[in-house]
Amino acid sequence: MDNIHIQRLLNARQLDEVVELQKTYWGQDAGNLVPRHMLYSLALHGGHVIGAYADEKLVGFVMGFIGTDSDIDAQTARPAMADLLIMSKRMVVLQGYRGRNIGYRLKLAQRDIALKQAIRLVTWTFDPLLAANAHLNIRKLGAVAQRFSVNYFGLAEGDQLRSDRLVVEWWVTQRRVETRVRGEGSQLNLQRYLEARAPIVNRARQSGKWLAPRAMTAVAGSTFALVEIPGDFIQLEASESGLADDWRGHIREVFTQIFAAGYIITDFVSDFFEGRRRSFYLLSHHFDETHRKN
Repeated sequence: MDNIHIQRLLNARQLDEVVELQKTYWGQDAGNLVPRHMLYSLALHGGHVIGAYADEKLVGFVMGFIGTDSDIDAQTARPAMADLLIMSKRMVVLQGYRGRNIGYRLKLAQRDIALKQAIRLVTWTFDPLLAANAHLNIRKLGAVAQRFSVNYFGLAEGDQLRSDRLVVEWWVTQRRVETRVRGEGSQLNLQRYLEARAPIVNRARQSGKWLAPRAMTAVAGSTFALVEIPGDFIQLEASESGLADDWRGHIREVFTQIFAAGYIITDFVSDFFEGRRRSFYLLSHHFDETHRKN
């Protein structure tokens, strides 16, 4: 029986647990951690910290705050209230509790808060090479992505590739999202997309145990396109750091070009292809404009 329960976190003891849980993923460096006093202020003034408990043990959390993606110094900037969104940050689930839909349930709780606050858009970023994150964000939650941010965190030279991120847009009132929340996810698989003549623009090649990137092919205005990533990048990076860096540089080039051509990530599939399980983003060129930012 599932003993996981989800709740907002509002007191110092709970938020101390959040600080400790952050350390399991981001390490002991205080510069990488959101401190208790900031979590407390955020939770009490329009933001939120949501926890997942297994009995009395905190095993996951997500935080978010109300913001805007407008540049206040831009000549075209509108009043903040016209562009309000929730910026989601720091979701982590303790190792050993992953694969139990905890991340999904935390995001649904976050969606409930967005609906109560009458905010349509929740946004966050994630590493484009992490297939498990892509499956949750795009396939299960129904989010889309139309922007690739190079060195999102502004890291120093040498670490910049590791700072590249996809920017997720989760339009929580859209029918697409409502359908996914009801458990009626996409039924389309890789074979269906290939039958619809979606080209794989960067079909990987075998390189020993791993897949290696292959130069991107031109996308000649097709309705769909598939972009391949490794199925388990974390293990690849631990085993072959040079090949992992090749993938990072390759994905930066692919997404920069394909977004510039007007494509949007609308699905993610993991399926058997050419004798092994492979992972692909599905991008759509002619996508419903209601999913774009007005």
